[in-house]
Amino acid sequence: MTKAQWRFEFYRTGVVIITAVLLSLLIIVLVSDMPGLAIKLFLTGPLDSLRHFGNLVEMVVPLLFTGLATTVMFTASQFNLGAEGAFFFGAIGAAFIAVNWNLPPVLHPAVAIVWGGIIGSVFCGIPGALKVKWGSSELVSSLMFNYIAFFLGLYLINYLLRDVTAGAMVSFPFANSSKLVKIIPKTRIHTGLFIAVFTVLVMGVFTYRTRWGYRIRVLGTNIEFARYSGINTTWTIVMSQVLGGFLAGMGGSIELLGMYRRFEWQTLPGYGWTGIIVAILAHNNPFYVPLAALFLAYMKIGSDIMSRSTDMPNEFVAIIQGMIIILISASSFLSKQRHKMIVREAIS
Repeated sequence: MTKAQWRFEFYRTGVVIITAVLLSLLIIVLVSDMPGLAIKLFLTGPLDSLRHFGNLVEMVVPLLFTGLATTVMFTASQFNLGAEGAFFFGAIGAAFIAVNWNLPPVLHPAVAIVWGGIIGSVFCGIPGALKVKWGSSELVSSLMFNYIAFFLGLYLINYLLRDVTAGAMVSFPFANSSKLVKIIPKTRIHTGLFIAVFTVLVMGVFTYRTRWGYRIRVLGTNIEFARYSGINTTWTIVMSQVLGGFLAGMGGSIELLGMYRRFEWQTLPGYGWTGIIVAILAHNNPFYVPLAALFLAYMKIGSDIMSRSTDMPNEFVAIIQGMIIILISASSFLSKQRHKMIVREAIS
């Protein structure tokens, strides 16, 4: 992709975000009985107190992992949607270690996180293996595997880890040594934030500064060119999805050990689905994933705060996400501007 094309894509993404937000504000004005208060809370709520700012950062952490997971798979043109299931199932693996093992404080969460990542990698690797072996669509198989992960996960919680005295289907409490340390008082921001930032840097270097990342990028650009260049496309297809699953499983483990005292999810948490939008906004570039994750987290927290004091539901943020996907997916959107930018670069 040329510099002009890169500039256009970022320009178009900015226009898409601004357009989606403005249309959302228009909807608030048309629908709400108190539009002024609703807009104020939506736009400024995440920053009006330390607690709300903490909620914002807390949501960014899982989105960084699911965004990175989806990014590495999409970079290889492997449209695996299994980050949601890998996130959920990886958290269950971490819960098993947190409940049943007795390890030193630093080692305990580290082992649980790695184990959750391994489980996530297996989960996302299966659709990749099915694709190279029998030609099945990784999009369809990974989508179905999310529901397998959900129901199988609840089965394991119910029959292996459930605390029957709790009055709900939750696991036994985690050992204190397994929990991630809180780093800012009066918030739940934990050391998983440092792990997430470090992972972003590692994945950025991996994607653009290593031969494995180069193979993934070439595969995603043109699989036939990759094959004729001597790249083992079968291995790369599977391993890109294994790596994505590992990142998603890590994210689920970190979210669980940093934010909860026991496993208590009764539904899929939804971070994997939002991670797809993160990857789209970041244009599959790991270095831009934090910006995309921060934007979507800000919109979600702002929507939640708005819904508590006004007549607007917190599902309102789904409208923004839907408009972003529609506008970015529309190849003709701003196509004339794209042509002008390419011509300008060619004659300069």
